[in-house]
This record gives sequence, structure tokens and C-alpha cells, in this order.
Amino acid sequence: MAIAKTQSMNIYKQIEAEILAASNIVITAHKSADGDSIGSSLGLLYFIEKLGKKAAVCHPDKAPGFLDWLDTSSILLMDENPEEVTEQMQKADLIFCLDYNATNRVGSVMQVLLEAATCKKIMIDHHLNPEEFPTITVSETTASSTSQLIVDLIEQSGHLDLLDEKIGTPLYLGILTDTGSFRFNSVKPRTHEVLAKILAAGVEHHLIHEKLSDNNTETRLRLQGYAMSEKLVILYDYNVAIISLSKEELAKYQYKKGDTDSLANLVLSIKGMKAAIVFTERDGIMKISFRSKGAENPVNMLAKEHFNGGGHANASGGMSDLTVDETLEKLKGLIPQYFQKQ
Repeated sequence: MAIAKTQSMNIYKQIEAEILAASNIVITAHKSADGDSIGSSLGLLYFIEKLGKKAAVCHPDKAPGFLDWLDTSSILLMDENPEEVTEQMQKADLIFCLDYNATNRVGSVMQVLLEAATCKKIMIDHHLNPEEFPTITVSETTASSTSQLIVDLIEQSGHLDLLDEKIGTPLYLGILTDTGSFRFNSVKPRTHEVLAKILAAGVEHHLIHEKLSDNNTETRLRLQGYAMSEKLVILYDYNVAIISLSKEELAKYQYKKGDTDSLANLVLSIKGMKAAIVFTERDGIMKISFRSKGAENPVNMLAKEHFNGGGHANASGGMSDLTVDETLEKLKGLIPQYFQKQ
């Protein structure tokens, strides 16, 4: 039975019943891990363990370096342990699909395993237009993050008393990172209500901020400095900025996964800037991050219609198989179609 786009107490009790009935639970999340995919996965894992059950977390790839302070040792990686992940996926009788809305978001290898699995699947996600592959779907596009929805699961299944520092820390992290430190318009009164419950459970939020903010490497800062001083292109007629980084430039500054994640937000801090687009040449393609401010400046349609991507109105991703220069020129040409001239 598919239950789509709902967030009722009944559905969360049903999810609890599925957890308690399952013998081999697997938790999956999207490729190119971020704070919310990691946070929601670990928060759900620890909650399931509090219910007296076990689960395996299987992700396509490793978390970025800025999350190294988290204990991610329980997460099995497809690109490092393919045999073990395959075994877990094939024997699963319940699979959670967290923070993604389509099977291709887990990468081509895990996608095959996910689609071949005949067991029950539960999607918990906040992105637009979910596919109808799960058995149960919690799709709440107004939620700030999937981590927020995991708190809803804990509370509305009647287990708020189980929420503690261990469960709450990764969930706070997920909400923090997916809201841009609470700056995006996805933050609603409910978001702060959830945060209050997490803090009441003993989570030391100031330490999470410190661990996220005070872990820069010298090479990461030098790369960001180079990007801002040498690669920043501002289209002043539209108050939109673009940064492009080639594989040679990334190599020069010893790029590690996550080193460019904050660049778009840094660009958006420029007074009057409406949108920031950062793309990097990796794995033979251009990986593009779109960020913007305000409901009047969405970027998800630009990502979807021209760069095989999509996401939230103010935070989306995409890709290009053109060269660095060609991608930059394509973006410049498209900006007038999606943003009003000043």
C-alpha cells in the first residue's frame, strides 16, 4: 500500500510497526553524502536500536571530510565494501530510503540493488516530485530536512522519551546543514519546535557548530581564497555570480570532498547577490551547485531544465558534460531567462 505525501500520526505508527516486524533492516541515502543524509541515517539507526532492533546503514559513498568528527564507522560504503553492501541489500526485508526521491539518486550500482529488492521500502524525504517506488512514502516538501522528519517519526510514534544526545546530535547536524545554519526559508516554526526537543534531550549545539566551523584545512582555505579572488564571475545586471573550478585547479589545492561546499553560501553573503552557482570538474563531468535567496529567485527549474538536476527552490544540484568554459558560457546565456534584470 502506498501512502504518499502525508505526515500523519497513523503513518508513523505504521512505520514503527514495520520496524518491529522486520528482521533485516537497511538504511540507505543518496550519493554524494551531506549533513542531512548522514544525520538522518545515523539518527534513525540509533532510534531503531533503542527500539531493540538492529539495522545496517548502506551508503553509496563516504561522507565529506568536514563530518569526520562524527562516528560514521557503522556506515557501509558501496564504493569501499560492495560485497557487504550487496549482501545486506539482498537479505533486507525492510529498506529505508532517506533524503532522496528517486532510485537513481543512490548511484547506478546501488540503484540496481534497490530496484531488485522485493521487500518493503519506506521513503522519508522532503524533496519535490517523489517517485512511487516505495511501499510507504513520507514526502513532506515543507520540512526543513529529512532529519526533521526523523524527529517527527520518533515523536509521533510515541517515543519522544527515547530521544537522547546520541540520537539528537546527528539530527541537529542534519537540520543545521540543510538549512544553511537556519538561514533558508525552509525554516518554519515547526523547525524550531523540533530543535527545542533536540536541545531538551541534551544535545550540545554549540559544540556541533564549533566542529563544523572550526575544522578548515590550510588547503581548503587557499582553494576558497583562489576561487573568490580569481574565479568569481558576477553578472551585475542580474546579481548572479558563478564560480568554475577545473580538475587542474582542484588538484593544485589538494581538493578533498567537501572543500567547495560552502563556496556558494560565501558568494551569497555579498550584498545584493540573488544567486550563486558553483561548478567543479570531477569524475569527467561538471558538478553544479545552485543556491539563491527568496521565493522570487528559484534555481530548481534552471537545474532541472538544462542540467539534468533539480532539488529545492533555493538549493539545487545538476551536472554538465560540457567543458568548463562551455558550461560557464551556457550558464551565462541562461541567466537572463531565469532572473530579472536589475
